[in-house]
Amino acid sequence: MTDKPAAAPEPQPAAPNKQAGRASLLGITRSVAGQAWSVLAMPLLAIVLALIVGAVVIVLSSALAPGAKFDLALPLRAYQALLDGSLGSADGRVTTLVEAAPLIFAGLGVGLGFKAGLFNIGAQGQFLVGAVAAVAGALVVQGDGPLIAIPFALICGAIAGALWGFIPGFLKAFSGAHEVVTTIMLNYVALALISWLITGPLRNPRAPQPITPNVGDAILPVLIGRDGHIGIILAFVAVPIIWFLLYRMTVGFEIRAVGANPDASRYAGMKPRRLVMLTMSIAGGLAGLAGTINILGISHAMPASYSTSVGFDAITVALLGRSHPVGITLAALLFGMLRAGAGLMQVNAGVPAELVDLLEAIILLFLVASPVLRRLFRLRGVKSSLGTTETMSRTYGSEAIR
Repeated sequence: MTDKPAAAPEPQPAAPNKQAGRASLLGITRSVAGQAWSVLAMPLLAIVLALIVGAVVIVLSSALAPGAKFDLALPLRAYQALLDGSLGSADGRVTTLVEAAPLIFAGLGVGLGFKAGLFNIGAQGQFLVGAVAAVAGALVVQGDGPLIAIPFALICGAIAGALWGFIPGFLKAFSGAHEVVTTIMLNYVALALISWLITGPLRNPRAPQPITPNVGDAILPVLIGRDGHIGIILAFVAVPIIWFLLYRMTVGFEIRAVGANPDASRYAGMKPRRLVMLTMSIAGGLAGLAGTINILGISHAMPASYSTSVGFDAITVALLGRSHPVGITLAALLFGMLRAGAGLMQVNAGVPAELVDLLEAIILLFLVASPVLRRLFRLRGVKSSLGTTETMSRTYGSEAIR
């Protein structure tokens, strides 16, 4: 007798598998969307509310002017001019990038401090010290050609900013002096220092007003438009570098661990003192590079009365970007758009360019008030914008880091 061949198995219906796959994909999509919403909700809400408050201010200020009429369409014209001035032309887009580049550098510095539980208010002073050091470095190698002068000036600016950041980091680590106090004090010291340097050793003897000589060979080459210098590329290159440092390197994990819980990180074998000093030094170096590219790429000389708000704007940029390198980049581009379009807004809509400062301040106000906004708008599962700064209040007045 011959054995009968075994019957082939009946094919199973594929519909249940497809349905399960679709359900799984839908679940993943909802999970990703929910996480994105929890992170982006507060920054987006702060921006929208700031624009609404800005519109109210525009209408009221225009209505109170002598002989003016109540114009509800004025905010729309102002915001349209703001967009046209920043994104409506090639020059506007380049100006947006130029304005955003130093904010990216300084914002990364402030955000890095937030990750370590440090509130770096000293980006302003680090910016100024880095700028004047870059000028000094450029003058030292004057005549040696751009290939030597540009890198040397950039390195000088970064090192000077890093040293200015190291000081409060050292004081925090070994004396318990809070970085908010020390960095604010060092901002004023930086102002006095650059005033002395530019009116003294670095002053251009041929200029009627106190100002440094031109940086000469250290001028950053222009790549796009009228003033789209290479510093823009350097700023965008810094973003993946800081991201890799924070999320793919051991030292980045230790920085975030110290920011989350210094005591636990110490018991795990980490060295909070070293990490605090390292973090503040890197943050200062980034802010110093912000000042360096501003001087080498835009003004090419530094007057004694040089002033900027980049260091303080970087705090809002870091909070708005939730201290993440990508978020900081997007926030810096937003602020760059506001700065780039302010002039055309004033010309076309008659709204003062200072409205941009008001919008930035209101955004910061709403970010600080995020716990209140979450309750007011009943936003469940939305992360507060203050999560990165909780260590500031927790460690204020504490003893030196052990």
